[in-house]
Amino acid sequence: MHVMRHGEVHNPDKILYGRLPDYHLSERGQAQAKAVADWLAARDITHVVASPLERAQETAAPIAARHGLAVGTDDELIESANIFQGQRVSPGDGALRDPRNWWHLRNPRTPSWGEPYSEIAARMTRAVRRAAVSASGHEAVCVSHQLPVETLRRSMTEKPLHHFPTRRMCNLASVTSFYFHGDACVGWGYAELAGQ
Repeated sequence: MHVMRHGEVHNPDKILYGRLPDYHLSERGQAQAKAVADWLAARDITHVVASPLERAQETAAPIAARHGLAVGTDDELIESANIFQGQRVSPGDGALRDPRNWWHLRNPRTPSWGEPYSEIAARMTRAVRRAAVSASGHEAVCVSHQLPVETLRRSMTEKPLHHFPTRRMCNLASVTSFYFHGDACVGWGYAELAGQ
């Protein structure tokens, strides 16, 4: 099972776009998706599925095309919900400067600003299990988003789900692969195939 984060997004306003529609891959993001498709071309991939958001669908498209497949959609691969969606959150000029927003930061273990990590882990696990069934005996690719992929990896490797966002192992267009024996996850790997 290969679980991929989408490529770079065209976001000139530098907002947290979250689940907002119409955020598409940049030219660089398209190149990243193609590079991963080239790397996966020799793999035994029989199922490709993505989050319903455009950037994930566009990332999955060249992978599916290389294998003569259609891109499926799984709503549980979607980006995590976040109270700051649609706002700038960069240090110095974003929503985090406003003291009225600090209440949302009160509990980083849940987290209090968005979808609980436990819920993200559960839905991502369900999506991966469905993809594994669809590709039984072969390989599958699921294209999702940074926080859901990071949370899935932490859950599958029995690590705490809460973490510092700056320490995520999930760069743009990266691939986290899980190896199964029956229903048991017996190993995992991580690759950055498209450059950063």
